[in-house]
Amino acid sequence: MDELIAPPGLKGLIVADTTIGSVRGDEGFFHYRDHDAVEIARHQTFEAAASLLIDGTLPSAAEESSMRAQLATNRMLSAELIDALRAIVAVTNNPLPALRAAISLVVDDTATIDLTPEERRERAIRVVGATPSVLAAIYRIAANKPVLDADPSLSHAADYVRMVTGTAASPTLARAVETYLLLTADHGFNASTFTARVITSTGAGVGSAFAGAIGALSGPLHGGAPSRVLDMINAIGSPQNTEDWARDELKAGRKLMGFGHAVYRADDPRSLLLRETAVGLGGELVDQAIEIEQRMLAFLAEWRPEATIVTNVEFYAAVVMHLAGISQDMFTPTFTTSRVVGWAAHVLEQAANNKIMRPKARYVGPAVKVP
Repeated sequence: MDELIAPPGLKGLIVADTTIGSVRGDEGFFHYRDHDAVEIARHQTFEAAASLLIDGTLPSAAEESSMRAQLATNRMLSAELIDALRAIVAVTNNPLPALRAAISLVVDDTATIDLTPEERRERAIRVVGATPSVLAAIYRIAANKPVLDADPSLSHAADYVRMVTGTAASPTLARAVETYLLLTADHGFNASTFTARVITSTGAGVGSAFAGAIGALSGPLHGGAPSRVLDMINAIGSPQNTEDWARDELKAGRKLMGFGHAVYRADDPRSLLLRETAVGLGGELVDQAIEIEQRMLAFLAEWRPEATIVTNVEFYAAVVMHLAGISQDMFTPTFTTSRVVGWAAHVLEQAANNKIMRPKARYVGPAVKVP
């Protein structure tokens, strides 16, 4: 059989079939199952979206209530687990490596091939529910603040903000963060999702798949950009400095975080809704961000007229999370509390109809010395 050579980074290469969703970058559109994801973010709760992605259909009121109860139950952490988190933080207080280490304590790692579909789902829901509580506990332990128990009466998003910040968010701020979580629950075969599916394809446990996905998400070219966006906004200061600052960064060979996307060649629909959300919150930072965005896009259109460079989701995500009182070093972890839903859906789909992923590499080194 002739060998097939994939493009660099596997860009555009179809490697699997999925019913979970897809991204149509040329159109500026993405969807969860058979629903427009932006409309889901506008009108549904995080719990409803989790049910849609994991179980396949938009839930009834009773089913949404059931998902809310399942997530709330799994947000509750035992005293023993919190003690273990203290030991982990003593070694590393970086939230994502700490979460990666904690996953094996959250869920057992029984091979997926040895589990029933119901058992796989139970473990996936366990990770989705526990992740915000684990991250909040890691953050507060590292900051020498008391760890807060989950509040089952709150929504998943509102409880996360409360557990991190120590203060109940206003309904407006809680909904703003929930909108961000809804927009980022899944997004095609991105690096972390693909990692989760590759690991699952080996028959490995749910915990291993999530741990690997967390490692992929920690990279600044994937999930690590929101905190760097806030650094950029602070470094620019007055919007009038945007063009000079950007020119210096590009000449130095550095990337401009918050702009450009591997898939979108039209507006990133997540960024559009988050900009709308930020405008609804209002304030000096929002005004500053909007003007910087306008100036940056105009500058980039002149700098690289042959390219289509759009504002990506991280730009306004940084603004929304900052206004909600979430610490900058918790921006990417907050992304994780959302993306675990997509990982869960993909892990379950891969395990349900599995074939191990085993691509080849093309050897381009020195000629082999044959005896």
